Amino acid sequence: MNWAVIIPLLIFVAIVFVIGIWSNRKMASSSSFLSDYFIGSREFGGLILAMTMVATYGSASSFLGGPGAAYSIGLGWVLLAMTQVATGYFVLLILGKKFAIVTRHYKAVTLIDFLGKRYKSTSVVMISAISIIIFLFSAMVAQWVGGAYLIQSLTGLSYVSALFIFSISVLIYVTIGGFRAVALTDTIQGIVMFFGTLILLIAVVVAGGGLNNIFADLMAENPNLVTPYGQDGQLTNLYVSSFWILVGVGVVALPQVAVRAMSYKNSKSMHRALMIGTIVVGFIMLNMHLIGVLARPVLPGIEVADQVIPMVALEVLPPVLAGIILAAPLAAMMSTVDSLLLLVSSSVVKDIYINYIKPDANRNMVKKLSMGVTGIIGVIAFLLSINPPELLIFLNLFAFGGLEAAFIWPLVLGLYWKYANKYGAIASMVAGISSYIGIHFYNQAYGDLLGVDTVTIPVFVSLIVFVLFSLLFKQQPYYFPLKEQTVNHNS
Repeated sequence: MNWAVIIPLLIFVAIVFVIGIWSNRKMASSSSFLSDYFIGSREFGGLILAMTMVATYGSASSFLGGPGAAYSIGLGWVLLAMTQVATGYFVLLILGKKFAIVTRHYKAVTLIDFLGKRYKSTSVVMISAISIIIFLFSAMVAQWVGGAYLIQSLTGLSYVSALFIFSISVLIYVTIGGFRAVALTDTIQGIVMFFGTLILLIAVVVAGGGLNNIFADLMAENPNLVTPYGQDGQLTNLYVSSFWILVGVGVVALPQVAVRAMSYKNSKSMHRALMIGTIVVGFIMLNMHLIGVLARPVLPGIEVADQVIPMVALEVLPPVLAGIILAAPLAAMMSTVDSLLLLVSSSVVKDIYINYIKPDANRNMVKKLSMGVTGIIGVIAFLLSINPPELLIFLNLFAFGGLEAAFIWPLVLGLYWKYANKYGAIASMVAGISSYIGIHFYNQAYGDLLGVDTVTIPVFVSLIVFVLFSLLFKQQPYYFPLKEQTVNHNS
């Protein structure tokens, strides 16, 4: 083992565990276990809100899968990745104040809480919970695989051994600390990612003999690597444009991101997070994907593209610095895994068990069940990760698309359209999920339907179905009990 690389990573993991233990002690004195464990009692300021969104969204696909795809496909994938710049901006702009006010009034601690109370429908809650459990398992598996690849690259351990170490580390601190631990470690992780990305980019450029040499090498290997269309022309204008729905506007519907929009302290915190989050996401996404392309001449012939970042870092940086820098992708994966674990756990405990099985469960029972379910879900994700996919980014994007097809219109129209009702929501979710899965398998067999990303058609289908069924089974207009003018209150 290269201990000069591993020791900085171990120190980082130790800091994460200390935060988890502190959070657990603070949670013990909280008046509401569910609110504290799943959304940190809505106490977060602008910097923490921005960084927890960045670290959660900047996952294994951004730090391993994305650069790996860029290494294989070329600069076209960098252009594709930049559709993510406005992610945090869109989420907080579209959901923002109104979502925070309404979820506070409902005392909602999850996205499904909001949907259940907005539509007053058991069917909406159950479809939502099942959707989250199914699709987020795909996303979790991607993070587990990424963490295992990273540890395998650093230690020389077998893939399964590395997977086991990563799983144990994440499970212990998430199960103990809850959302507060997640948000605070996300802040540290976001800062590490920001500076780590910059240092690694500079080191790769220097190692390649400057940008002129690197681009000359890329042109000599395959001129398509420096075009917007990919190494074999697979990135068409239509596909790249439609991808903006998947990783740009549609991200507003991801439960793990939307829950951040109900966890901030006041309006000032949200406005600050808008600016910080947009700048940091843009910087990290651009530079990490550029590193993937620029690394191709520096370290050619990498067989497992998802291992590009750790292998390049070990190649171009001094060992101690490499260990510090590689805390960034490890941070990204840990922060995303912890958020996904809490989301799936909250779907089982809060949205199914407490709502429909035992509404009168006491605090101690809820606490034990929340931690137990979180642990069990983590073990299942570990087992599903033992046989990894070829490129983990596509596993992550599959999960993103499924969640967006299910939730985007019940969430957005539920907030802003007074005629949105449970019939429209149920029909929209069923149509969105079923068409998404059907088109996904069609694309796997025959290529992209109409040349667009898989999620594009289901998003439009679910919108049409939502409006149609809401008007067909029209109910009394829905008016939210609180007005937006009250948003400046800290409560």
